[in-house]
Amino acid sequence: MSINIKIRNAVKRYGQNIIIANLSLDIKEGEFFTLLGPSGCGKTTLLRMIAGFNSIEGGEFYFNDKLINLIDPAKRNIGMVFQNYAIFPHLSVKNNVAFGLKNRKYPKAKIESETLKFLDLMKIDQFKDRMPNRLSGGQQQRVALARALVVQPDVLLMDEPLSNLDAKLRVEMRQTIKEIQNRVGITTVYVTHDQEEAMAISDRIAVMKDGVIQHIGAPKDIYQRPANLFVSSFIGRTNLLDADATVEGGQMTLTFKDGFKFPLNRVKAEHMKDQKVIVSIRPEEFVITGDAGNSLKGVIDSSVFLGLNTHYFIHLESGQQLEIVQESKIDEIIPEKSRVFLGVKAEKINVFTEDGSRNILEGVHNDAEAYSEA
Repeated sequence: MSINIKIRNAVKRYGQNIIIANLSLDIKEGEFFTLLGPSGCGKTTLLRMIAGFNSIEGGEFYFNDKLINLIDPAKRNIGMVFQNYAIFPHLSVKNNVAFGLKNRKYPKAKIESETLKFLDLMKIDQFKDRMPNRLSGGQQQRVALARALVVQPDVLLMDEPLSNLDAKLRVEMRQTIKEIQNRVGITTVYVTHDQEEAMAISDRIAVMKDGVIQHIGAPKDIYQRPANLFVSSFIGRTNLLDADATVEGGQMTLTFKDGFKFPLNRVKAEHMKDQKVIVSIRPEEFVITGDAGNSLKGVIDSSVFLGLNTHYFIHLESGQQLEIVQESKIDEIIPEKSRVFLGVKAEKINVFTEDGSRNILEGVHNDAEAYSEA
């Protein structure tokens, strides 16, 4: 059975050090939900509070309508997958997977059938008699995942499960995890600091900073319309430029230091006023134009060819450093020290208040706002 998780006003402190001050969150039944943020932001702390491994100094945690604050971790019916796999070195693959079923005193026939089912599901049935020290990192992680799922937990909790794998294997395993989660339909809470990993596997992501959730939303929403400057800078790569926003005749115009300007549409009504802003332009949102008149003028310092795309590193006349991405051409890469003129895909950029606290554009879908307004 899969459940929803409800957290209200969670508090976690160590002595006088407050890690999480007042956090509320809803995780939907059957959803793949990721806690994403830099080291020390509180994401693993929150996961361990859900698991029961960390004490709860304040607030309420619910599985469906059941308050779990004081329930022993062993009785919360969770499956846990750790960064270091934590599989038993003295047990074979099959006995590792069967361990939880034996511990719960399932009938022998049920243990056998369920163990074989999940060995097959995780594509490790051919290794069932091997000892862990004869497995690769990816195979060990599949064993850990099978062991966590075989007991039919209500919730699957995963703490940086792919961080010890090499880059190619991480991509393979994240796809496996997502496919298995979809097939089993279990509510999953996943912790990572890897933005690409979070984007690839999540139904929704909560971006955290200093114990506070900054933005909750689908990967597409968080990437395309981040709630604030921190989220914009943390998710993917971006270039930040200062600009002046002016309003005349109901139209906002952005003007940059070197005079480059263009109209900005879809501005929230409360932000339609003259102000200084920070403009976030992702590398792929620049275009190289032939318009020397109204453009950002720069010089190419270096380039990196990555097959489909080429990354150019540019300095503007103002001294600002930029990274832009262009689809690679079949004939040539633009040489270093070339002068270029840049425009932007105005419909894709993001614009923030001078303090970076809010995106002034329409279309920000942030589920975290529901808790701040409550």
